[in-house]
Amino acid sequence: MTRWVALLVLLAAALVASVSAQTPAPLPVTVIKAGRLIDPDTGTAALNQVIVIEGERFKAIGPNLPIPAGATVIDLSTLTVLPGLVDAHTHMGITYKEQPENNYYYLTYITDSTPLRAIQAASNGMQLLNSGFTVVRDVGNNALYVDAALRQAIEQGWLPGPTVIPSGPMIGSTGGQFWPTPEMYKQHNIMFPEYIDANSPDEIVRAVRENMLFGARTIKLCIDCKPWGYSVDDIKLAIREAAAGGCKVEGHVQTAAGAQRAIDAGIFIIAHGNALTPDHHRQMAEKGIYLAGTDTPFTAYRGTEAAFKRAVDNLRDAWEKKVPLTYSTDFDYWNERMKDAKTGRWLTRGELTIEFLRTWKAAGIPPADTLRAITVNGYKAADIIADRGPIKPGLFADLIAVPGDPLSDVDALRNVVFVMKNGMVFKRDGVMAPADFFHPGPVRMPNGRWTR
Repeated sequence: MTRWVALLVLLAAALVASVSAQTPAPLPVTVIKAGRLIDPDTGTAALNQVIVIEGERFKAIGPNLPIPAGATVIDLSTLTVLPGLVDAHTHMGITYKEQPENNYYYLTYITDSTPLRAIQAASNGMQLLNSGFTVVRDVGNNALYVDAALRQAIEQGWLPGPTVIPSGPMIGSTGGQFWPTPEMYKQHNIMFPEYIDANSPDEIVRAVRENMLFGARTIKLCIDCKPWGYSVDDIKLAIREAAAGGCKVEGHVQTAAGAQRAIDAGIFIIAHGNALTPDHHRQMAEKGIYLAGTDTPFTAYRGTEAAFKRAVDNLRDAWEKKVPLTYSTDFDYWNERMKDAKTGRWLTRGELTIEFLRTWKAAGIPPADTLRAITVNGYKAADIIADRGPIKPGLFADLIAVPGDPLSDVDALRNVVFVMKNGMVFKRDGVMAPADFFHPGPVRMPNGRWTR
């Protein structure tokens, strides 16, 4: 009998141990005390708010909430807390230069390998996160799916970075944005992976499906990069095919006719605003088509006064006609003049990105509307607002903090001193401290929870 009792005790202990092993550990709880909490959607701020975060997600937000036992408390009571920022159109996996390429894509594509460009993208992502950009739409010119690989690496926990919405290579009719020689096009296949040639309906379907297969979360079409371009039916076909894979479509436009075809097809986002007319803006507002205008400011390292004036005028008209605007940069270049004018220090990718506020200020866009464009509209354009972006219970815990008030002075966004991504602190007291993001292996389980 004693032997049977001992055996039962051992079995019971093994069962308890097995159940304990299968029971997930309680999620860590973090509490943030926010001096002011901005809701960019309404353009309002609430004072002295408590934000409770459980694991990676917001659990509760409000005044005078009780602090759970054992919670880590972060005091931001002297700061303004707001959702993370969005660059709705950028390129982290390419850096074309004045020397030796003379800003010519061909040479960058030939001289910079996919692995090198992947490392550039990883660095750019960390620099953007340091400046408060927690979401980035990375739309083309990424070598062999560098953008999709970066998204995966960040999600698996190999390195810190923003949430990346990758497009894979831009899809375009013969030539893409290149004008190759017969030798380079026919004998050396110079187009892929910078661009995917897709001319017939079958080729368009295949290109969209391939990009989604290899990790794209949005699809980008080169609507009119060549005089033959895409028709309204071509664009509609791409939109339908992308929708089957859960993706929206952005159209790169550079002519008024191309913009009109994209609008008529009901595209989700139009990239680049130079070719758009006031009537295009009116139609986009009626249809709810987002604009990623890539409104480049005139600086010591980029642009001209004439181009800047056009960008300012176009942005102002789009805003007046109530087009859904996003903050977008098209950043993919570098030169020796990208330095702080006062200190001579190199500007980071994040600092260069936030510099586009110059255009919005010159256009007279109110701070609240600029803030909405760089947050809420960005989440909508990235098609993630149901899961990430706003500071709301149940959503992923991304937020930033600044000393000033961006609702009254949007330049307050230039001084991001605190960054949280997925409930983890990336920057505190103005200093990056990303140690918790680095480890020797993937950490996400299929259900999306952290394993450590």
